[in-house]
Amino acid sequence: MSTRSIEARPILPGATIGILGGGQLGRMIAMAARGMGYRILVLDPDPGCPARFVVDGCIEAGWDDSRGAANLARGCDVVTLEIEQISERSMEAAASFCPVRPGGAMLAVIQDRIEQKDWLRKHGFPVGPYRAVRALDDVRSAINELGGRCFCKSAQGGYDGRGQGRVGFGPEAGTEAEVRGAWEALGEGAGVVEQAVDLEREISVMVARSPRGEVKVYPAAWNHHEHQILSWSVIPAAIPESLESEARRIAEEIADTFQLEGLLAVEMFVTTGGKLLVNELAPRPHNSYHQSERACVTSQFEQAVRAVCDLPLGDVDLVQPAAIANLLGDHWIGEDGSAVEPRFDRALAVPGVRLHLYEKLKPRKARKMGHLSAVGTTVKQAVERVLAAKAAL
Repeated sequence: MSTRSIEARPILPGATIGILGGGQLGRMIAMAARGMGYRILVLDPDPGCPARFVVDGCIEAGWDDSRGAANLARGCDVVTLEIEQISERSMEAAASFCPVRPGGAMLAVIQDRIEQKDWLRKHGFPVGPYRAVRALDDVRSAINELGGRCFCKSAQGGYDGRGQGRVGFGPEAGTEAEVRGAWEALGEGAGVVEQAVDLEREISVMVARSPRGEVKVYPAAWNHHEHQILSWSVIPAAIPESLESEARRIAEEIADTFQLEGLLAVEMFVTTGGKLLVNELAPRPHNSYHQSERACVTSQFEQAVRAVCDLPLGDVDLVQPAAIANLLGDHWIGEDGSAVEPRFDRALAVPGVRLHLYEKLKPRKARKMGHLSAVGTTVKQAVERVLAAKAAL
């Protein structure tokens, strides 16, 4: 834990927290904050966003609506965010009325994958080989230079597999059609082409840092993706202690270099050779730490409130292994496209399992509608339980 000696000015319960974004992360931050005695306002373009049902007020406005962001901040003591797509003008508008944590300068780096990769490399953090691309010819050259097997990601936006493509893996490997397909996956705009690495597993590390400089680093989470969407995750990551320590050190140094105020999730690759490579950063609560509510003394959502309000950070020690499995809209849609109701009763019959739904009104394929969590005496048991519950749906 590192500290900076400045006068603490905590924002105490009874104050109002604003959240830029009213999705499931904003909803869960709000639920933790309300339990601590805070009032909550959110801004979101969707009038039926998941957070609307648990907050004191919701401003319907887009991520680039600086007037809406200013209106939010006018009624708040501090503003935070749950999504990276907030425009620079909106961040500045909110910051003219109250502290915005994390800040706009950090967000500007993270929300552009080219800027993010360049920033990590400039500051000496381990990243895999990559090339910035802005034209079809750039994509073609990058794929050749990086050995043919690559992942292509749009510079801005894109998550859960959107705005992403891969080359060198299928029957079209090395063809012009594949290159053009990668360019189209980028939206025919700027992006990064990353060399595919030999993966042993994917992990993430969550860091909390308060304005006074107090830092807490959570145990690493082990993440499993399917179709480029997180399928399940478990804490702890069950990796060698030396690798765990190195991952936590890297994450803390990134947070300190940014002078983070809030939360930062650092996604990393563990290669088959035992190396750690930083994949992506997220300046907010993260899907892979939903199980922190059950695995750790302090959940990521309570910690987010503590961090942005400059309260003492909570203990992040492991209480018990815990896993989550995402529930996508597919579970509500039958093979013929008809609506079906998942059998939550069957899932909840599995020992140690809880259900968490986000009150999203319209299920769509690949849309995150909720998650299941499970605890166990071991990592293996926690994962087995949550996957058994998901299969029972």
